Amino acid sequence: MSHAACDVLGLGPFDEDTLYENLDWLAGAQASIEDRLYAQRIKTKPINLFLYDVTSSYFEGTHNALAAFGYNRDGKKGKMQIVIGLLCDEDGYPVSIEVFPGNTHDPHTLAAQLNKVKARFGVQAITFVGDRGMSKGQQIEDLAQQGFHYITALTKPQIEKLLRQGPFQMHLFDQELAEVLTDEGIRYVLRRNPVRAQEVRDTRHAKLATLQAQVAKQNQYLTDHPRANAQGAWHKLVARAKHLRLADWVELTLEERSITLTVKEDAQQEAAKLDGCYVLKTDLTPAQVQKELVHDRYKDLASVEQAFRSCKTAHLEVRPIFLRLAERTRAHAFVVMLAYQIIQYLASCWSPFDLTVEEGLHALTTLCLVEVSPHNAPSYHCLPTPCDAIARLLHSADIKLPKVFALSGTRVSTRKKLPSERLVQ
Repeated sequence: MSHAACDVLGLGPFDEDTLYENLDWLAGAQASIEDRLYAQRIKTKPINLFLYDVTSSYFEGTHNALAAFGYNRDGKKGKMQIVIGLLCDEDGYPVSIEVFPGNTHDPHTLAAQLNKVKARFGVQAITFVGDRGMSKGQQIEDLAQQGFHYITALTKPQIEKLLRQGPFQMHLFDQELAEVLTDEGIRYVLRRNPVRAQEVRDTRHAKLATLQAQVAKQNQYLTDHPRANAQGAWHKLVARAKHLRLADWVELTLEERSITLTVKEDAQQEAAKLDGCYVLKTDLTPAQVQKELVHDRYKDLASVEQAFRSCKTAHLEVRPIFLRLAERTRAHAFVVMLAYQIIQYLASCWSPFDLTVEEGLHALTTLCLVEVSPHNAPSYHCLPTPCDAIARLLHSADIKLPKVFALSGTRVSTRKKLPSERLVQ
């Protein structure tokens, strides 16, 4: 079939093999391309803080060189996957992307980023911002050895341990933003998010209501069916309580053929004491950065999460991945990162128009070539003058369209039969 991309990009005839060859070239050129883009970026704004996060992408097949079973964030049990690490600057602009085997643990991907930032980008004074799974134990030591700083968050068990040991107390969470500095030079920034706390409480109450309804249903069933297995019904509810994570403060007892649910108030209060609470950890001194900035920089990780969401949706499809070779898989992820940079650019250009990038691109699909066939003259193709709304989108993105368009008739072939060709044959 013919394709306008051939004429826009100046391409000759191509098929799948041409695309594979391009991926092979891109895999070898990824580092140099990232370096050039980074060099352009720092011309306008120096970068001394990096955001880093990890996600995974699953496969339907089993023959990819990097695919392996691991912790699947997509909830696809039994699916092999790859692990993807995305490095962004403090504005959430992608700097580098790297693909790891699917069984790679999150913390084990950090060392590669440290070497990349120091050796390739030549950054010496830097702060890494990572989530709870990234900056632990050995990873923090690696950062210190490289002379880098970090901002991360504690897990709930870590918070509970420090509460028992005494570095900070529960009343600090009642402040808007509290801070504790230890003798080792480690700073903890504490906060309770009231909105998140209410969400957790509502979820807990909803789970309890669900379990209570199931208890009532089972009791009614046992009453209506005298020969039903009461012990089996009790075991089923106990398992359900564990699944809902209520077992620590809910007790289920079986007396004769009646199941009773009892809420252990003290245990329930203990489970709820850290609702909405989080603790940030950093080795940056108060003189280097204030606690408010530590908090804001950690919250900037949301921009990396937004990048992952954009790359996994139908708008930018990092999956499905129809590749087997490791380097081509890495190049595929790199293409998605470059496409996301374009999405970010368009989002900044179109922000005054109160529409999403997807909506803007959909509006641009109304542009089409018109064939003009004058009497006694050769026919030609042109683009009609766009409507005002389309013209504003193009102008804000600094896109200029040619008035006359020459179609070369270049063909795009594929080894897969297209639906239209199937009908003909």
